Amino acid sequence: MTPAVFVQIRCTPGTTYKVADEIAKRELYSELYSTSGEYDLLMKLYVPKDEDIGQFLDENLFDIPDIKRTLTTFTFNAF
Repeated sequence: MTPAVFVQIRCTPGTTYKVADEIAKRELYSELYSTSGEYDLLMKLYVPKDEDIGQFLDENLFDIPDIKRTLTTFTFNAF
């Protein structure tokens, strides 16, 4: 199994649900949560094994309007 990738997403104010709906349509994620704090959404996904993670996110996520900023965290081991 490929390691999990977590992406925190900051949206243009007032667009969080619209962004979440667009992400849901693309069926990219394992889990998607609304959050409080600096970011509005937290997405957990598994990038296909032979895919470049940066390119996968660029082509499948970052073109969604109203995503202002992201923070991506790669994982290595689950305990």
